[in-house]
Amino acid sequence: MEQETTLGVIGGTGLYEMEGLSGVREVELETPYGAPSGPFVVGSLDGVELIFLPRHGKGHRYLPSEVNNRANIFGMKKLGVERILSVSAVGSLKEEIEPGHMVLPDQFIDRTYRRPSTFFGDGIVAHVQFADPFCNEMRGMVADAAANEDIRVHGRGTYVCMEGPQFSTRAESALHRSWGADVIGMTNLQEAKLAREAEICFTTIAMATDYDCWNEAAGDVDIEEVIAVLQTNADVAKRIIRGTLARLSPMRTCPCATALSVAIVTDRSLIPDDTRRKLEPLIGKYL
Repeated sequence: MEQETTLGVIGGTGLYEMEGLSGVREVELETPYGAPSGPFVVGSLDGVELIFLPRHGKGHRYLPSEVNNRANIFGMKKLGVERILSVSAVGSLKEEIEPGHMVLPDQFIDRTYRRPSTFFGDGIVAHVQFADPFCNEMRGMVADAAANEDIRVHGRGTYVCMEGPQFSTRAESALHRSWGADVIGMTNLQEAKLAREAEICFTTIAMATDYDCWNEAAGDVDIEEVIAVLQTNADVAKRIIRGTLARLSPMRTCPCATALSVAIVTDRSLIPDDTRRKLEPLIGKYL
């Protein structure tokens, strides 16, 4: 089948080892923001180009705060990615979201403070809409793909993104629950913001691995148990990714595709040449 579209997948190791993935190769890129987390793994599956990147690097070497999200998303853009599916571990903040369940978040709360979250600056200002931080069109595709899986999938929820790398205190966990949040993790928020600036659709499969520390009856977070749940759910995540591929269309009708069309507020004649060159893959069509 002729390739019609490209899907980027950001997640943990092993997801690119999917049955049927052909023509697998590694692509190393440099970006104006430095090196991505590692080589991009590129292959073809069911007529769609699949581009995978382990966010923490091979062997899980980068802390959440050390992940070069700007380079990762810029690299995806350079490779022609129009949609990104992120897979990540989260802690549950609600009794009904049990370890082993999956959540398709529709909102964020930002509790990070050390991470670059924009491509702009250096003489150019842009303000993208971020009221709905996940692509609703793509969330629907993922939800449809997950509907027949033998696992509980929660179709929406608020994701608290904390700085880490330490897990929450009990007071913090109670605070996040009081806000009505559903899950907590240490990645995704910057990916979503940067994807929106790059006009890339973005959604997340959040895999609940524990109850954070608010649920004392369930015990505190244990990293070995977290990894065990992730390994158990890896095959399910692969099937959902494959099901999503079958639902992709080469045409996008969501607002993600034109997020920058009215976002750049800087007088075009005043944008420095170096900044123009650096951001050409993102803003070239608007200049």
